[in-house]
Amino acid sequence: MKKIAILTVTLFVFLMPPPKASAQYYFYDNNYYNTPLMFEFGGSVGAMNCLTDVGGRRGLGKRFVKDLNLGNNQLNGSVYFTAIYKEAVGLRIEGSFGHIKAYDSILKPVQETTPRYNRNLSFTSKISEFSVIGEMYPIFLFVNWASRDDEPPSFSPYLLAGIGYFSFNPQTVLNGRTVDLQPLSTEGQGFAEYPTRKPYKLQQISFPVGIGMKYELSRIFNLRAEFMYRFLTTDYLDDLSTRYINPSLFANYFSGSQLADAIALNDRRSKTDAKYPINPNGGQIRGNPKNNDAFFSFNLKIGILLGWEKR
Repeated sequence: MKKIAILTVTLFVFLMPPPKASAQYYFYDNNYYNTPLMFEFGGSVGAMNCLTDVGGRRGLGKRFVKDLNLGNNQLNGSVYFTAIYKEAVGLRIEGSFGHIKAYDSILKPVQETTPRYNRNLSFTSKISEFSVIGEMYPIFLFVNWASRDDEPPSFSPYLLAGIGYFSFNPQTVLNGRTVDLQPLSTEGQGFAEYPTRKPYKLQQISFPVGIGMKYELSRIFNLRAEFMYRFLTTDYLDDLSTRYINPSLFANYFSGSQLADAIALNDRRSKTDAKYPINPNGGQIRGNPKNNDAFFSFNLKIGILLGWEKR
């Protein structure tokens, strides 16, 4: 969090406009000049989804985006402020808010998806993210439009990369109640019997990367279409990562309703499926620890341009 705060302070120092006397101009219309340092303030709305161990696409499960279920898209939105230098590079601060979910019951129990379908896990989580993101506009970075007679294009593709700090809280429904999963250590996180399984934090670092297309609607407004993918350092976005544990161990750490919830949510497989017998001592595969989870979003953004000089 301290690193994010330092980046934010640096950003605001960068955003301080230069003295007007030293300003240089690059291109303009009949009434206004486009100054070297422009600013954009705006908001967005779109869809958010995730790639985790839970759920996937109906039928045969496949790797990565081939197993993405678009039916799990959830609403998200953001607010942002960007400083753009010579239309070529930019630095943005953004707050994003959304929701993700996945559930094994969406899978059709045939062939390779049968074990996941019978696992019968589900989760939902709110996502809040604060990020600092760099923007790069290739057609302005490598072409000096100020030296040309023709006007710069209204459409401009761009690339994105940065760092974020996000919060999440995986939950599920048990007997009509919404239950927080992280405090239950469903895979023995923090238990002495599983020293390598550390409790996961609900606030973590993300690494957003993406692509976008910006369209200059007018001197005042920009319209953007943007896809952003977040690489994470956790496999517990869905509270699921590795193998089942012996449910009798929960009694060493919990009691009362918390104990009952932990036992029930650790293993929700059907106890009557003879094809997939359950080992009462745990150890069977629950998730895949080799791949971290991720979430991503597609947004339409509308921004207000600031920094023009009147001719």
